[in-house]
Amino acid sequence: MKIIWRACSVLKTWRNSMAKAGRLPDFRKMYPEASEEIISVLKETERKMQYQEYDLKAEQAVLDRKTGRVSILPGREDSLDRMMEAGLFPDRGEQDIEAEICSRLQYEKLHRAIRQLEKREQYLIIQLFFCGRSERELAGELCVSQNAINKQRGRILQKLRKILQNLSF
Repeated sequence: MKIIWRACSVLKTWRNSMAKAGRLPDFRKMYPEASEEIISVLKETERKMQYQEYDLKAEQAVLDRKTGRVSILPGREDSLDRMMEAGLFPDRGEQDIEAEICSRLQYEKLHRAIRQLEKREQYLIIQLFFCGRSERELAGELCVSQNAINKQRGRILQKLRKILQNLSF
């Protein structure tokens, strides 16, 4: 255990001072007393760390043989700024405007559907979903059981779904 801890600390020091992508340190020279199993674990760990630090971030040049044009493919771990500059991401403002328009249209459609309900049904839906009242409160106010309110709510929601499906926008 002491050897592994020491190996990790030496590995960090080595990495900070002279690490280069693709080059593995000679762990056998660094730790002559370590077993083969420990050496293989150190090599595997080092290669994984190099992969995370270098390979994922490295760009690749690709030559188009027909046109002779060289294209740069970004690494799999790419910066958001570079991707936005390249036009790979839409502007956040456009998405917000689209979402706002869609939600407003949905609200209008929902309110049109609610207006097609009977007055008692409208009252129940508005109280439950827009005013935040509980089924128990409404049951007390309307002198019916909470179970009756729950069943009415279910029937009204089914009715609303049908109305919304038939409404065109």
